[in-house]
Amino acid sequence: MTIRVVLADDQAMVRGGFRMILEAEPDLVVAGEACDGAEAVSLATRLQPDVVLMDVQMPRMDGLEATRRLLSAPGQATRVVVLTTFERDDYVFEALRAGASGFLLKNAPPEELVHAVRVVAAGDALLAPSVTRRIIEEYARRPAVPAADHAGMTRLTEREVEVVRLLARGRSNAELAEELFVSEGTVKTHVSSVLTKLGLRDRVQAVVFAYESGLVQPGG
Repeated sequence: MTIRVVLADDQAMVRGGFRMILEAEPDLVVAGEACDGAEAVSLATRLQPDVVLMDVQMPRMDGLEATRRLLSAPGQATRVVVLTTFERDDYVFEALRAGASGFLLKNAPPEELVHAVRVVAAGDALLAPSVTRRIIEEYARRPAVPAADHAGMTRLTEREVEVVRLLARGRSNAELAEELFVSEGTVKTHVSSVLTKLGLRDRVQAVVFAYESGLVQPGG
């Protein structure tokens, strides 16, 4: 399967570097390039790529607003990985709230960029340990809504609640399978059911939900 990618960055040299890295892989192709957020939304809407690599700081419309607009469209299947040179908490949280499936620093090694595209295109999410820690720290400072009162909680089975808790701890599918004594296929079914019932796009949003709802307490 060929993974189609749109590059959104206001620097032509950066886009050129990303294109070289991605198109050196047999399963990746750059379908288009955008130099600002407005163009990124228009291009991605027209081309419907599998993944958009979205810079944060761009003219006319920044990458966070572009991500919000793109992913708010009904039935939108394109996924977004937000890229930035700045490891700032507000960028991380805004990107996740906007619906991004991953967050990557531009100085990451080329193999991490390739890995991020493949992971997100496969329907999973890229949540680095450093980002997970920030989410935990952020929600540790907030008064949590009691889990029982949070919309969607009543739809989950006991096993699905357990799956959400483990996802929030950063467990992979293999680790979930080992801890729950089930196959990885069964884990994928549980995760898919959780996302559907809660109306979430991916595992990143499941982690955010777990802390926002009070289902998981930071440090607990």
